[in-house]
Amino acid sequence: MQRRQFIHALAAVSASSPLLLASATARAASGKVAVPLDSARWSPLNVQRLQLLLSQHGSASAGYRAERKPYAVFDWDNTCIMNDCEEALLMYQINHLQYKLTPDEFRQVLWRDVPDETFMADYKTVDGKLVRMADIAADVESDYRWLYANYQGLAGSRSLEDVQASDQFKDFRAKLYFMYDAICDSFPLEIGYKWIIYFYKNMSTAELQAMALASHKAALGDALRKVRYESPRSLPGRAGVVADSHFHGIRVHEEIRGLMHTLRANGIDVYVSTASIDDVVRVFAGHEDFGYGVPPENVIGLRLEMDKGRYSDRYLNGWHFELGAWQDRGHPPAAAGEKGLWPHPGGR
Repeated sequence: MQRRQFIHALAAVSASSPLLLASATARAASGKVAVPLDSARWSPLNVQRLQLLLSQHGSASAGYRAERKPYAVFDWDNTCIMNDCEEALLMYQINHLQYKLTPDEFRQVLWRDVPDETFMADYKTVDGKLVRMADIAADVESDYRWLYANYQGLAGSRSLEDVQASDQFKDFRAKLYFMYDAICDSFPLEIGYKWIIYFYKNMSTAELQAMALASHKAALGDALRKVRYESPRSLPGRAGVVADSHFHGIRVHEEIRGLMHTLRANGIDVYVSTASIDDVVRVFAGHEDFGYGVPPENVIGLRLEMDKGRYSDRYLNGWHFELGAWQDRGHPPAAAGEKGLWPHPGGR
């Protein structure tokens, strides 16, 4: 959501002509020519801007130093991909009831850092009544206790398909997703973005990343569609009947994927700065099936405290909150003496 230095450099390039691009390429002291960017569906002006950047700062440029590589920083959700992989994972986790939480632990997570207040007026019941955190949390907790006792993947004996047909599951899905949107919009965004990852409590990194990989692949194969989920009128509970919509489906941005490969081919490292938990984005950004090729150590995002190799529901002590947070902490690669080239483009 934030932008930092190098905007002025892009502005300067936008005022340049194609002749400037040609002359900059020709001036490379090494005699090398920058690896060109595939124009794909880029606008001609942006191809010109990017190619000039590669010529001026890449490995073919006169001032390039391999021991002080330049680097580019990308946001991930709604930038490198279409839609949000962590919000897709929230819905995937709900639909598959992939939790490792007892009912008491689930209740603790529901309330982690969230104030007991009424949500903003945009988040009302379908009958137009205001919704309070305590009321909807009580309904979701009650639903989870029923699901925990009945679903065989938790502590019960019934199949996933069986419990998915129940009103308790439908109430759980609609109200939990409603809570996420309401918390993000009613309170400081940091609360909602951290809250979503607390539900990974008791999972190992391998378990979370296996779930994330399944979610990413399912979302890539899903139709792009907006689905409205309304809680059953048979279970109004304390909060009442609520409804919220989720945009299903994710798509790879081929131009961004190609740009990342071109940057690396020109000796420019690629980093991802994300407001999702980095272990989830690392699966997408680095897995060979998706083609972005970003090393896991180059993905920096939200993090949880670990307890005996498993995630807790506590945010990592002393770790920044990642919303373009490198502005607050300085460039992460600065210790290696690297030179940053790219603005944080926005998104999650």
